[in-house]
Amino acid sequence: MSNRTNYTVQQSPSFEILSEDQKERIYNGMMRTLQYTGANVHHEGARELFKKAGCKVDGLRVFFPPELIKQALSTAPSVTEVFAWDGDESKKITIEEKRSYFGPGPTPPNFIDTETLERRKYMRKDASLVARVCDALPNMGYVQSLGSISDVTNGLADVYEFADMIRNTTTPIMSWAFGKDGVHEQHKMAIAMAGSEDEFKKRPNFIFYGEPISPLVSDYHAIDKCMYCAEHRIPQVYSPCAIGGGTVPASHAGQLVVALSESMVGVIASQLINPGTCVIIGGVQSILDMRRSIYSYGAPELSLLSAAHTEVVHYCGLPMYSTSGCTDTKKMDMQSAMEASLSINAAMMSGANFVHDNGYTESGLTGDIFQTVMADEIIAMARVVEGGVEVNEDTLAVEQIANVGPGGHYLYEDHTMEHFRDYWMPTVMDRNSYETWQQEGEKTMKERVQDKTRDLIKNHEGPRNKVPEKADAEIEKILQEAEERVKEEGVK
Repeated sequence: MSNRTNYTVQQSPSFEILSEDQKERIYNGMMRTLQYTGANVHHEGARELFKKAGCKVDGLRVFFPPELIKQALSTAPSVTEVFAWDGDESKKITIEEKRSYFGPGPTPPNFIDTETLERRKYMRKDASLVARVCDALPNMGYVQSLGSISDVTNGLADVYEFADMIRNTTTPIMSWAFGKDGVHEQHKMAIAMAGSEDEFKKRPNFIFYGEPISPLVSDYHAIDKCMYCAEHRIPQVYSPCAIGGGTVPASHAGQLVVALSESMVGVIASQLINPGTCVIIGGVQSILDMRRSIYSYGAPELSLLSAAHTEVVHYCGLPMYSTSGCTDTKKMDMQSAMEASLSINAAMMSGANFVHDNGYTESGLTGDIFQTVMADEIIAMARVVEGGVEVNEDTLAVEQIANVGPGGHYLYEDHTMEHFRDYWMPTVMDRNSYETWQQEGEKTMKERVQDKTRDLIKNHEGPRNKVPEKADAEIEKILQEAEERVKEEGVK
């Protein structure tokens, strides 16, 4: 007879979209696609790399043998860590199966002004604002900018964005760049914040996000950036934005085959250059609304396809870059809450590793930090469900049930005092009585989210004043050098 005195049973709930057979067939579809259809690679150095590894190369087209794909998957790491630049272990990211981190998204051209509530162009000041707000939000595990800066030198939005974000949050950054020069400049800033190149290698503080083009194209800059990250062992994302019925097949299984194939080109390149370097794949998976020619960020298909793709990516042994907290409506409202809730819950229950676009509105054309703050609350609620139910002798409470007996209550029980603090408590959801709600101004959910966001903007300073002077000066130097680089490129 086994001793169960200290035995705990706790199962985190999850769901599965695909059977093992379906995952295998999508995986095999990727293998066949890359072997017989191939992908266009607009980079001579990458094509040469693939050719030396045994690929057939015909012009831009590269055909990948199954054994090369399997070899790349065998060396991609199952666990990688990314760190806060100030050493805060509570913000450390551990990339492993079924561990989810949520964040905003990059590059929308527009932003909802936090004072006027009007849609306007995204500006440099917004990168710092988003970073500081996300620094204070407990459920944002990494930071992206929610926009692309419009009021700096053309071609340097990526570099300024990174400089302002990393100085205004200790939460790890996920960055993007126009080209390899931008990645290099961000890398130098990250090294400055880490203290040295050796320290950065030990404790990387950012992840780079790169994107091939559907269908089946790795353009020059995408693969060039991928190769740079692999050479310097920078954790990276290599994932497409697949549009069902537009850039990939309208059938869901066909979309997953193409999207997986596109990402795999980056996986193979990175592992050939530096086996063991971290590559995260997945991307935005949704459909084209044929009535309005809109790539829908609020469609239920986004949740379905993202969850299914997570299962296929994990089947391959790789971490998943997924999507949630986004909407097709223009500003935070009931529609945005509905669409965000569905996608956040699907991402959480599927076990996606990085879940971006929390704060996207207008089908990805506008960043809204209010939407991000609301998403943070939804993520917190989903975490409760993800946590499951702990079952052990203490939580079964059989003795307490016997002590109270029929018709009693548990308000004064020590057991209650020990456990009620485990209950989740909202920060913007309303649980007041009607009378208290009236006394506090009859505020709607939208107004409460706006109040919380503005309070964070006003009162959460972030780490800007704690940035080491040497690192700050180095970042300013890198920005000036980037300005000179772009000026010289313009002259040429």
